[in-house]
Amino acid sequence: MRWHLALESVYSRARSCAHEGETHLFPAKLAPAVFAVILTVFGLQGLSGSTPAAAQEGITKTWAMAEFGKPLYKDGFEHWPYANPNAPKGGKIVLGAFGSFDSLNALILKGEWPRSIGLIRDSLMVNSADELASAYGLIAETVEFPADKSWIIFNLRPEARYHDGVPIVAEDFKAQFEAMMEHGRPFLKSFFREVEGVEVLSDHRLKFTFSSRNSMKPLMQVATSVPPLPRHYWATRDITRTYLEPPLGSGAYRIKTLEAGRTITYERVEDYWAADLNIMRGLNNFDEIRFDYFREGEVMFEAFKAGALDFRAENSSKRWATGYKVPQVERGEIVKRLVPDHTPSGIQAFFFNLRRDKFKDVRVREGIAALYDFESVRRSLLFNQYTRIKSYFPNSDFGVSGPPTPEEIAILKPFADRLPPEVMTKAFEPPKTDGTGNIRTSLRKAVRLFKQAGWELKSGKLIDPSSGEQMKIEFLVAQADAVRLTAPFINNLKRAGIDANVRIVDTSQYQVRIDDFDFDIISVRLNFFPPPGPELRSYYGSAAAVERGSANMAGIENPVADELIERIIAAKDLETLKATSRALDRVLLWQHYVVPQFYNKEFRLAYWNKFGYPEVSARYSHGFPTSWWLDRTLEAKLNAR
Repeated sequence: MRWHLALESVYSRARSCAHEGETHLFPAKLAPAVFAVILTVFGLQGLSGSTPAAAQEGITKTWAMAEFGKPLYKDGFEHWPYANPNAPKGGKIVLGAFGSFDSLNALILKGEWPRSIGLIRDSLMVNSADELASAYGLIAETVEFPADKSWIIFNLRPEARYHDGVPIVAEDFKAQFEAMMEHGRPFLKSFFREVEGVEVLSDHRLKFTFSSRNSMKPLMQVATSVPPLPRHYWATRDITRTYLEPPLGSGAYRIKTLEAGRTITYERVEDYWAADLNIMRGLNNFDEIRFDYFREGEVMFEAFKAGALDFRAENSSKRWATGYKVPQVERGEIVKRLVPDHTPSGIQAFFFNLRRDKFKDVRVREGIAALYDFESVRRSLLFNQYTRIKSYFPNSDFGVSGPPTPEEIAILKPFADRLPPEVMTKAFEPPKTDGTGNIRTSLRKAVRLFKQAGWELKSGKLIDPSSGEQMKIEFLVAQADAVRLTAPFINNLKRAGIDANVRIVDTSQYQVRIDDFDFDIISVRLNFFPPPGPELRSYYGSAAAVERGSANMAGIENPVADELIERIIAAKDLETLKATSRALDRVLLWQHYVVPQFYNKEFRLAYWNKFGYPEVSARYSHGFPTSWWLDRTLEAKLNAR
């Protein structure tokens, strides 16, 4: 369930300016978006509700799948423990969203779509917020697959239907998959490389065939990430174009009203076909969810304090430390609450664009990285919050810690002649200062590295002798708030003779420039989907480096990384995958493709005191808004004040 923030939400984070420890608003949203987050799992070793007779014939039939062992919840459970089946329905809430939107088509690369669009769609299966990788039947009541995992059959629920009452059938999933592979964004298509074919066996039986063997990854990806395409609706429409007409969906909500770029309102579907399923009981309790769009973070915060917005997952340490010292909090009208975040985090960093010649030399990148004074930023700007990132897979077992282990060395040894020697022997540690702002040691190191790379410091300017031009670096951002955290870095770069500056553009222009890789350095966060898998192809694979609209922000073209990524995807057991992902981590870190930033281990929630939520919290989600509800008693007290 944690992963049912939509894949487009994850991808949007990969394409948008990272501002401190950004928090997803929908980490617990049950209805997946156009393509719900991809679960990259493998080696199914335990099943819940499997059919013994089928298993004896070499075919497993089950309603739930897990990555290792058995699914946490068995067939027939009444409801998720982090959901209240008696939660009252009703009420309207207003939430804030940053940026804008000019299309409702999340399939294609063109246009900017609302990241909340997943509220209107279902997928074949869903996962729980207490597990990192699992799948429980939603539209698919059960699944069948052979021992070698070369195919999977989904048995669809006959009662599943769209909002107009038309039944969901197998042909709709085939149509969706084909549309995605023909017209979809490169990042989406990269997940389904192993799919060889899609067959409609009957209205309620759908078969996917894979080129891979003995791997659950492709099966789970299809199960949790391909929604149905209502063919009768799209028969008279062009899916390759942007549009603002509310599309037909199948999820717990439908679009009620919208004003392009300003607001979009979803209403709960009273006769939602899956409302009584155990995996939906106690969820989706609000009658209306409205998103108002803002182009400035501070304006959005002021709207929240004024009561125009009901909830926010705070992404600014400064605001968390100082902005909530207001009467509304003192009187208990606004609640501030910290919730532990056990979710494996993605890397947040300044990404170099290696397509620019000035960044091709690793010594230049390492020199620039030496000038990022995290300790000073943490003390003066982050209020001593956040932890420094030292891995591409922070807060997880998939990232490095300390020197290479024997298992990692064994994996890396065949590539030793193509790797920096440090990869095989040393722990990666970002440059560290005393936090006072004194960077003399780091500055000397940076200048030395620049000189080794052929640059010369003349009259306070870092010059390329071949052209006589000064090194110039532009940081591209889409949020004014990001300037505060970039400014100290820029000042240090200037001290090294670099002409550095920051450019703020609107979200639409930002997306186009990211799609075209038209930037020097950007600050982004690339989430991975534990355990890491096919998303790595788009993040760090060579083929994606030249594919417009991919998520390979840095333009990495590293054959060793390519080989390790494929080994990760093909891993047959967890320990092998962990060791291989850590090996990849070391290869990427020592090439200094990025300047690692920081991450947060807690959700910082602020909300007007009118909500109820389950007593039991999910391990990987704070639950809002999926499992929360409007408490009429609290709301009355709040209104009386």
